[in-house]
Order: sequence, then C-alpha cells, then structure tokens
Amino acid sequence: MNLKTAFLFPGQGAQMVGMGKDLYEKYEEARKIYDEASKISGIDIKKICFEGPEEELLKTENTQLALLTTSLAILEVLKQHNIQADVAVGLSLGEYGALIYAGIISFEQGIELIKQRGYCMGTYLPKEEFAMSAVIGLESSKIEEVCKKIKEEGKFVVPANYNYSGQTVISGNKDALQEAEEKLKEAGAKKVIPLKTGGPFHTEKLNEAKSHYEKELEKAKFNTENLTVKVIKNLDGTIYKKGDNVKEILAKHIVNPVRFDKAIKLMQDEGIEQYIEIGPGKVLTGFIKKENREANTINICNVETLENFINISEK
Repeated sequence: MNLKTAFLFPGQGAQMVGMGKDLYEKYEEARKIYDEASKISGIDIKKICFEGPEEELLKTENTQLALLTTSLAILEVLKQHNIQADVAVGLSLGEYGALIYAGIISFEQGIELIKQRGYCMGTYLPKEEFAMSAVIGLESSKIEEVCKKIKEEGKFVVPANYNYSGQTVISGNKDALQEAEEKLKEAGAKKVIPLKTGGPFHTEKLNEAKSHYEKELEKAKFNTENLTVKVIKNLDGTIYKKGDNVKEILAKHIVNPVRFDKAIKLMQDEGIEQYIEIGPGKVLTGFIKKENREANTINICNVETLENFINISEK
C-alpha cells in the first residue's frame, strides 16, 4: 500500500558531530553526495560532519552546508529504493533540500546557494546582542500583539519561527526579549524557554545579509515548469507553483518568519499519511506530533533507521 508521504528536511539546530559517518561508510550513494558537495563548495564537509570540532560545525556557514548534505545523502539512498514523497517541506535551510528533491533547483546549484546563504547569514549580522526564546502554549496573535507594543517603544522583539500552533519562537535584543517574556507569561504563556541560538534570523535585522545573498540568487536558475512534487514555502505556508519568482521568495525567506505552523496545516489538508524527517534530530516530526498525536512519523538519521524504514517499505 502506497501511503501519501511528506519528506521533512530539518533546519539549523539539528546538527551533531558524527552525523552521516555511518551512512558514508555503508552506502556508495551517500559517499557520492558528500564528495560532490565538498568538491562544489570547496569545504571539507565530511570532516566537519564526521569529526567536528563542534565549534567548527556550529559556524552558520558550515552548519547549513553540513545539514543539507547529510539530508541529501539519506535522500539519495531512498531514491535508489524508489521511495518517493508527494509533498516536501523544510525548516529554514531545510527548504533547499525540498527544492532540490522536487527539481526546482539542481543539486550543484543548491550546494552553491546554501554555502553562500550560510556565509551571508553568519557574516552580515548587526553588532548588537540578540537572543531567542520559544513561547509555549499561547496563540500567535497574542504573541504578535505583545511584540508589537514593545516594538512601538523603540525596542526590538519579533516572532521569528511559527513552529506549530502551540509554539512560536521570538527574537530580539536581550532587554526587549526579557520584557516580552514577562508580558507573555502574564498573557497566559505556559512556558518561555531561552534558546541557544542567538542570531536574529528571519527578522528585518538580516536585511544586509539578504542584500548580499540576492547577488548570489541572481546567478541561479530555477525550474518551476514541471512540478511533480508539492513543495511548501516557509514564507507563507503555500505550495510553489509554476511561474513563482523563486529568487524573490528565497531572498525574503531570510528576513521573514518561518511559517511551519501553516505547512503542518496544509499537509493535513493534503491528506498526508506518513511524515518522514530526513536528517539528524526529531524536531519537525515533534512539531507534527504536537498537532496530531496519532500522526505516523518516521525519523531517518543513520544506517539503522534508514535500513529499518527501507525494510518496512519493501514488504
């Protein structure tokens, strides 16, 4: 029985030293992806993924490339076993995995772009200190309201990631963030959890990074002519369609919030029966489960989980 399937590609924060090493050793297809990505980017992605050190992997310009390559290595093995998806979606940089899977961008172009995207987002940051917090159990409209009021006072705090209906990540200057945390608790938030990520990603503070990245996007070619896989945009939770201005969408993506909450809703509306997270961590399937405990979720991050899934699929 063929289940209606979605492939999910993780974003920054899912990385871990050692990811992909067993896949590289076991599968020729995975080796090819790591070797090609290293060749295209001029960065030894294998070494960064397999050996670290962690501080090297945590640099934005390396993290994005390392995560994308690991997801694509797993994807390549799935393709060899004719395992396909009807819908693809990623979180932030993960959207590039979805775009490559759907053929909207080529593998080579995807690697080049994500290398430049990581570089721009890691290099062109404002000098101020920023922090991020996850707000649990409060509807996003109330979070937007609180942030708006603080912003009107000349401070900076905004929603950056709408993960699912019960969790929104806010980003801002430390003092503004602290004020927001207190006001959000007063407004009924169950929890406000400070995150390790500190950059003001997916906010207007990355406008300079966006300008630099646009120059890279100008060189790229995109194909939205023959779409066989539905790819959901982070920008607004809608599906890429023929004639979309992909360059503009991916540039805006850097300074606009990630709407994974809308992507989840759309996948439910599309009748998705199994959700497969391709890459390290269980963040995205975790979000899916928060919205629907009964959802059939699968995580593929190493040889064991990959082989288990292939065996089940081929029965």
